[in-house]
Amino acid sequence: MFITTSGKDTVGEGTVPRPTQLRQVSLQPSIKAFKPIGIPLRQLEILSLQLDELEAIRLTDQEGLYQEEAAARMGVSRVTFGRILREAHEKVAEALLEGKALVIGEGPVRFAPGARGVCAVHGGPRRRGRACRCGRDPDSVRQGENT
Repeated sequence: MFITTSGKDTVGEGTVPRPTQLRQVSLQPSIKAFKPIGIPLRQLEILSLQLDELEAIRLTDQEGLYQEEAAARMGVSRVTFGRILREAHEKVAEALLEGKALVIGEGPVRFAPGARGVCAVHGGPRRRGRACRCGRDPDSVRQGENT
């Protein structure tokens, strides 16, 4: 319920929800779906996991980031990130426990320049949200400096 300057309440009158903010995603998955083996996809109920939900799982569960830092990487508030992560966990749990197919959809996202989680020096994985094990500065290597 909103109260206008004239003092009248405007429940649902002329209210428009805020547009969804684009979430920054660093990874375009090559896999589009997961399903139980032995059952044709046409016989399964399908759940859609959006790219922002997949990114939230990747940042927290795979890279080990706290929600605050993961939210900053995606360009959303911590509260929004928590909601995205909760919804993603609910969908994954439902698909696993009830034998449903999980299809990775699009969602309101923009792709980050360069892939996060990959070392720019040697192309290997970084350590769960920390610096790379090679210990070299990726910026100096890109500029042609040898350290």
